[in-house]
Parts: sequence; C-alpha cells; structure tokens
Amino acid sequence: MIAAFSSWRRSVLGLGIAGALIVLVGCSGPIARPATGAAPSETAQSGELGAHVHGAGFNPADSTLYVATHDGLLRYTEDGASRVGPAMDFMGFVVAGPDHFYASGHPEPSQDLPDPVGLLESTDGGRTWTPLARTGASDFHALAVTSTGIHGYDGADLLSSLDGGTTWTSTKPPVPVFAMAGAINGQVLLATSSQGLARAADTGLSWQQDPDAPLLQLVHFTTAQLVVGVGPDGVIYLSRDAGSSWAEAGEAAPAPEALASWLMPDGQVQVVVVADGRVLLSADSGLTFTS
Repeated sequence: MIAAFSSWRRSVLGLGIAGALIVLVGCSGPIARPATGAAPSETAQSGELGAHVHGAGFNPADSTLYVATHDGLLRYTEDGASRVGPAMDFMGFVVAGPDHFYASGHPEPSQDLPDPVGLLESTDGGRTWTPLARTGASDFHALAVTSTGIHGYDGADLLSSLDGGTTWTSTKPPVPVFAMAGAINGQVLLATSSQGLARAADTGLSWQQDPDAPLLQLVHFTTAQLVVGVGPDGVIYLSRDAGSSWAEAGEAAPAPEALASWLMPDGQVQVVVVADGRVLLSADSGLTFTS
C-alpha cells in the first residue's frame, strides 16, 4: 500500500476558469435512483479517468488516493487504480475523515436514486453510499467540510449545514463559485472563481474577496493552516496562513481537474494534480511533478 503518491495574464486565466465552469455546469447524467450496495470493484488502468474528474482526496484511514470521476470512484495503490463502489457520476467529492466521504452527482441506471442524488455519505471508504440530504434537489459541484459542518455549492447558492445535513442555510459569496475547500479541523472556507479568490474565516457566514490572491482554479487544505492552490495554467501556490497569503511553487499542467494534498512526516507536502487524463505527483511541496 502506498502512503499518498510517493505566465499567463490574469485576464486570460479568468477566461480559462470561466470556460471550465461552463463545462462543469453543463453536465448531465442518467435519470434513475438508495442502491447502497457496493458494486464489484473493477480494475482500471491509470489513464482511464473518464471524460472528467471532479474531486480527489487522501483517505486518512490508509493514506491512499481516491479520485472521483464520471464513471465512479477510483482508489490508487501500488497495484494501480481500481474502482470502489458503484459506477455513478460524481460531480462533487470531499474526504471528511477516515473512510468518511461526501459526494454528489448523478446515479447510474441500475441505482434507485433520484437525479440529482443530492448529498451522499459513505462511511466505508466509498464502497457504499447513503442519501443524506437534498435528494432530487441539489447537484453539488463543489463540496467542503469544516470543523462546524458541510458546505456545498449547487450552481445557485452556497448551502451550509451545521447539523449533519438536517437543516441548511444559504449564503451568497461575492464571486460565482467554481471550486471550494475547507479544513475538517478549521473554520476557513475558500472559494475560487474567474473573478478571483473569496475567503470566509467563519465557516461561510461572511465572505471577503481577496484582490491580492493569485488566480486559482482549485484549492485544497493540507492542514488547518497549510493550503495548496493551482491556477488554470497549472502553476502551484502554497499558503501557510489558511489562504491569507500565497507563495508560488512549481508547475503541474494546465486545465487542472482535481487537486489533493497530504502532509508527510518530513514536513514535505505531497501534491496530486489531475489534468488531461493524467495523475501528476509532487513529493516536494509542488516544486516538481512526475506523471
């Protein structure tokens, strides 16, 4: 088992995010409905990531990488990638703890689930999924978990639940949200957009746009303070103050689809960027990448 995988102008970059956002919002999935039983795991080649990838994260239970695709959830070990659970269309995905995931998207035809599925929860590493909230109502393309609750953006509102999905409140970030991230042991939420980065230090109650931040397409909290970001051009940025300031690192690949990070015992950050059907790995805090 492996422990985590051992410049454009600002205006042009904004167009890159806007174009990606159009593709993301324009998704569709099979209409169907809680098949919570796990489908047989299927072996997949490392390049078989489907047409789109919409999330990635390291599972604290075994420190392996999970990638959410239009064709299901992939788990990476030294033996390669294998599908975990049903082959559903994941549009949003976030790791909330050991073997504890949240997701959203569209069901596969064999599933007895509404479309969209709303918020799904797995407590067995993605093998089975249970409808938790907003079934048939929300397709969360962006999901985040903080120490106080679950947060999702469904194309219209940023919805937050502080009681495990029973009740939801709506807030309006100052930017059209493309992607979102939070720390499970922190209260800061970050939202990326073609108009720049927005930050909320109070789990989404009040937002401020950061004009000094680099234009980021995806962000991922490694710890409550350490955040990794990637721009539409593939440039990697690190923040050590929960997104208040950023420093440029290396470069992965343009048009990133998913981002994940993991803090190693030596203090280095392993960064994974999924782009153009490839899983790119950095073992030196985003300075260099290998495919």
